[in-house]
Amino acid sequence: MILENIPVGALESNCYVLASGEGKEAIIIDPGAQEHKIRKVLERHKLKPALVINTHGHYDHMGADDKFGVPVYIHKLDSAMLKDPMLNLSGLFSLACGVKSEINTLEENQVISCDGIELKVLHIPGHTPGGIALVLIKPDEHVVFTGDTLFCQGIGRSDLEGGDGELLVKAIKEKLLSLPSDTVVYPGHGPSTTIEEEKKENPYL
Repeated sequence: MILENIPVGALESNCYVLASGEGKEAIIIDPGAQEHKIRKVLERHKLKPALVINTHGHYDHMGADDKFGVPVYIHKLDSAMLKDPMLNLSGLFSLACGVKSEINTLEENQVISCDGIELKVLHIPGHTPGGIALVLIKPDEHVVFTGDTLFCQGIGRSDLEGGDGELLVKAIKEKLLSLPSDTVVYPGHGPSTTIEEEKKENPYL
């Protein structure tokens, strides 16, 4: 399996390229900016982009969605953010970006399949109404992509429009901390961690 983390943009959001092997179709998670950095990884592994998944609708995670000519997937409660610069916050920074690609909405427990990769959607509201985590179920490698919900010794901020800190902590405890303790957490910013480490060390939980 190929799993590469590419920090992109001014906020160093983690974009992930995921594929079952060299020369396969690839899933791109949260391409926030810097298409050229993401394309270098695709080219190095001879991967063909097949779809983009946004863990939520903020501009630092979706700013380069249109650059790959593939469908975009996002939870239904955040889908409006992809087209509205004020909702995705890009309009506040004179960046004004919106997605023109085909948008497909996701729901809790939906499984996304792509050329040997399967990801299960967990709805983790609180940072945004439609924030999600993505659990890798094929191949079974105990991996979860958490977007801006759970970080290494941190959680997503909840003071932006649509945020709810109490709801965020509740969803993290119920849906993420219940995963196997050796599950590797790949967050939307910062270093990776494990569920076990966050149970022991995360001061917010």
